[in-house]
Amino acid sequence: MSNANNVIILIARILLSFMFIFAGFGKVTDPASTAGMIAGAGLPASTALTYLAGLFELATGIAVLVGFQVRIVGWLLAAFCVFTGFVFHFSPINVPDFPAAANAWLSGLNFVNFLKNITLAGAYIMLATNGAGAYSLDARRGAYAAA
Repeated sequence: MSNANNVIILIARILLSFMFIFAGFGKVTDPASTAGMIAGAGLPASTALTYLAGLFELATGIAVLVGFQVRIVGWLLAAFCVFTGFVFHFSPINVPDFPAAANAWLSGLNFVNFLKNITLAGAYIMLATNGAGAYSLDARRGAYAAA
């Protein structure tokens, strides 16, 4: 693989890691809104799940950033994106006492988040398939054959 391609993979890893590092940090430091969303989806132990999700997002986001175990982490994040997309973003939103137009607008935004999650799953599958590139911890430890 050319040096330019390895630089592009590094840039992609940086961009793909940002969302999960940022979101994970937010869940761990201020779990209330996420716990409410988890409870609203009917899942049990919403606060515990919020902290688990936050730690998962932080750990996997940092792993993608530094290029550690990216083939495994990519598959985990792809599955996480699909799961959270369907569980939290696929259904229409219906807030009681909101005007129909407001609920339609919120549902549209929610569906955009669903599409984002499915699209990110594709990016993480590509990362899992192709590896972290030459500028990664995986390459330094010999887990990636840098050309």
